Amino acid sequence: MTIRRPHKLPFALLMLTLAAGLSGCSGLIALPVRTASAVVKVVPVAGNVVAAPLDVAADAID
Repeated sequence: MTIRRPHKLPFALLMLTLAAGLSGCSGLIALPVRTASAVVKVVPVAGNVVAAPLDVAADAID
């Protein structure tokens, strides 16, 4: 009984397709950080200061 290995080209194309499909999910992942930033910005005086690192983190995720 021999073990069949998948051909390299179809496997590579499958991995490339999966990677391309998952690349659009970063906006969904950054959504909670952006929501927290928007909520914090409502706080007077310190809101923008506290929200700045959250905005940077959300931009890094995107």
